[in-house]
Amino acid sequence: MTKRLDTAFARIRDEKRTGLVPYVTVGFPTVEDTLAIVPAIEAAGAVALELGVPYTDPLADGPTIQAASYRAVQAGVDARVCIDLVARLREDGVKLPLLFMGYYNPILSYGIDAYARDCAAAGLDGMIVVDLPPEESGPMRDALERHELALIPLLAPTSTDERIELGTRGATGFVYCVSVAGVTGARREMAKDLPAFIGRVRARTDLPIAVGFGVSERRHVEAIGEYADAAAVGSALIDVIDSAPPSERAARAAAFVTALIGDSR
Repeated sequence: MTKRLDTAFARIRDEKRTGLVPYVTVGFPTVEDTLAIVPAIEAAGAVALELGVPYTDPLADGPTIQAASYRAVQAGVDARVCIDLVARLREDGVKLPLLFMGYYNPILSYGIDAYARDCAAAGLDGMIVVDLPPEESGPMRDALERHELALIPLLAPTSTDERIELGTRGATGFVYCVSVAGVTGARREMAKDLPAFIGRVRARTDLPIAVGFGVSERRHVEAIGEYADAAAVGSALIDVIDSAPPSERAARAAAFVTALIGDSR
């Protein structure tokens, strides 16, 4: 399954452009909305897409994604619903690399190997497990490798060189670097020490690097493109979806992604 990710990132590298990795919460505002929004984002030119698995205690997320996750949980969206949604997207012809971004407890409740098996069968490409430290990732990594899924490492600016080495060892797909020592949420400016942090990661992996947390404007994507391969956007996109009339949610999401990508597509 990681071939889709490898191919997508190789393509933007060949085209010398910065990729965009949007994030949407599964089931926000509704499951049917997600089924419409994902193909629209694919058509807008995203390199990959993060599907947020709703959880009751999203400790790495700021108010926007917390609220979206809460509403989805209240509507009954769980890991099984998310997996079924991936299968429906693939049946509908979506070719975009799809990743789950979520937390470890729902995976443990589901069963690690069963979760990996069912995700692979549905057509997922990999996952980011926000609260899974690399020292404890062995069982998850082994299960994903058995089912040919990528476990995307998540690194923060506070990561030591040793932690970066540990997090990237044996990683596949790409590396997700958090732009700030904080939670998700749209911000006005990128951290000034971000290039130095990405440089430390570059020194320890040949994988593509995506930068997320705080991205909300085209200029952020342009700045990130100077030292990383892709920018990830979540809260700002969720705000766009939330503020749109129901009949325009997919179109507004696609327009926002197009604006962030700019003329580099």
